[in-house]
Amino acid sequence: MKIEFHRHFIKCYKNALSKVKCQFEKRLSFFEKELFHPLLNNHLLSGNKKGQWSINVTGDWCAIYIFKDKNTVVFIDIDTHSNLYQ
Repeated sequence: MKIEFHRHFIKCYKNALSKVKCQFEKRLSFFEKELFHPLLNNHLLSGNKKGQWSINVTGDWCAIYIFKDKNTVVFIDIDTHSNLYQ
């Protein structure tokens, strides 16, 4: 699976706390090996985020991605749960 990062994701990632960045790197490793690893809580979103997927990064932080095609995902956002789902 190919993984890409949208420029919005990169901007938000740069502003994240270092412990969040470290945890995202660990979760990304799980994601690359097993898309639906239980630690990720990988799930499809609904409402205004229909068609987007979310994985848990920390207890409060999530990363949102979309499928660009069947072999490529694009991470589009990373932030706290409350900021992402306002």
